Amino acid sequence: MSKSRLETLQEFVCNNPQDTFSRYGLAMEYVRQGRAAEALAAFEQLLQIRPDYTAAYYQAGSLLARLKRMEEARAMFHRGIEVATRVHDWHTKSELEIALHALPA
Repeated sequence: MSKSRLETLQEFVCNNPQDTFSRYGLAMEYVRQGRAAEALAAFEQLLQIRPDYTAAYYQAGSLLARLKRMEEARAMFHRGIEVATRVHDWHTKSELEIALHALPA
């Protein structure tokens, strides 16, 4: 029997824990499967390894917003905006600002 996408990504991360692309893919697969707690943990692990992975801030913040955890989403977007500014990732900075301003007050 062949491995699922999740099992494959988990194996990739296990075999190469510093591979940020695999970690991002694993987090996104958890999101796709509706496994929010695991997705958020995977995003945080990714950001511990590579704090300048700006897409992770956007995706984690978006997930927090969908979970109605607005203050956490707001904080995640702010963190991402700071990082995106520092690394000159203007496209992601713009997406983060749009997402931040779209949150309910």
